[in-house]
Amino acid sequence: MVTTSLRKIITPCWKPSVQSDGENSSRGRDAGGRVDGLWWYKDSGEHINGEFSMAVIQANNTLEDQSQLESGPMSSIESGPQGTFVGIYDGHGGAEAARFVNKHLFDNIKKFTTENQEISEDVINKAFLATEEQFLSVVKKQWLSTPQLASVGSCCLVGIICGGLLYIANAGDSRAVLGRLEKEVNYVEAIQLSSEHNANLESVREELRILHPNDPQIVLLKHKVWRVKGIIQVSRSIGDAYLKNSEFNREPLLPKFRLPEPFDKPILKAEPCILVHKLYPEDRFLIFASDGLWEHLGNQEAVDIVHNCPRNGIARRLVKAALREAAKKREMRYSDLKNLDRGLRRHFHDDITVIVLFLDCHLISRSYYRGPTISIRGSEGVPADAKA
Repeated sequence: MVTTSLRKIITPCWKPSVQSDGENSSRGRDAGGRVDGLWWYKDSGEHINGEFSMAVIQANNTLEDQSQLESGPMSSIESGPQGTFVGIYDGHGGAEAARFVNKHLFDNIKKFTTENQEISEDVINKAFLATEEQFLSVVKKQWLSTPQLASVGSCCLVGIICGGLLYIANAGDSRAVLGRLEKEVNYVEAIQLSSEHNANLESVREELRILHPNDPQIVLLKHKVWRVKGIIQVSRSIGDAYLKNSEFNREPLLPKFRLPEPFDKPILKAEPCILVHKLYPEDRFLIFASDGLWEHLGNQEAVDIVHNCPRNGIARRLVKAALREAAKKREMRYSDLKNLDRGLRRHFHDDITVIVLFLDCHLISRSYYRGPTISIRGSEGVPADAKA
């Protein structure tokens, strides 16, 4: 149940639900996904290495999460590598940076893969930095007309399956988790593959102190939350120009983003941490999600849900599990949470994006594949005035 004080805040905003919570409810059916109120989802589909499921739920007034799945050519050359690309882009301060990354990062991956004739850690790093440079160029061009664009950024989590290898690249606090079968005990173990960059982690604070030895205020504890310069939790991102270049840390930027003194090197980084993992038959599936999911579900809990439930609609099932936990934490019924409108929902949970990739070892081990190209952008078609 909702506490008395909380009910006073949210009761005026409750309204009858306009969607069914059934697994098969939908509006706007199409092959690229379905829109249902604050939901966007594609319950099932096939990538060249197996099956997939995607889901997004909006909480902010403007959806700040963006995502994509690309399966097919990883370069511009017909004979080039084939694979599957997943991107989760969790924006902050606005949606502009996440939308920009969603539009340009995969193109940059293909560009550098074409030049190098293969996927590699170097290719992925170059693609991140090229996307960062392109976005900062837009910020500079629009500085006088839209200075607040300098305070917009996005976390960026990427997964690429190509040639039997899995590449995980992360800048920010989204997360990728592998479900691996332990045959001896018939148990699927959760293995976190991504490194997170959030100042609440002691290792991240230590990294920042090493990178900025002359700045005793590089991380500050504010309202029981560690923040870089007392402003932002993540230490890596694409965008956030005001913490990358001091030319954007001045008027007309809002005072709350401006630092008292200029800085001579970027405070935040855009370089991702990259892991390369050889895929084995025991590697059954991957869960990619923005931190909105992981705030409410643990790694093993999420893996157990995927392992024990039907594949169709599994991404939506994960999101709903997180929403139920969010409601429980606030002593609220899940049925009541579902009726809250965007904006107000942000007091209970963040935007949540989930992509689950199932891995077929027979498809992954193929040396050659030519099939239909798949390109899906999560949340595409969600109206700006969507209601719960």
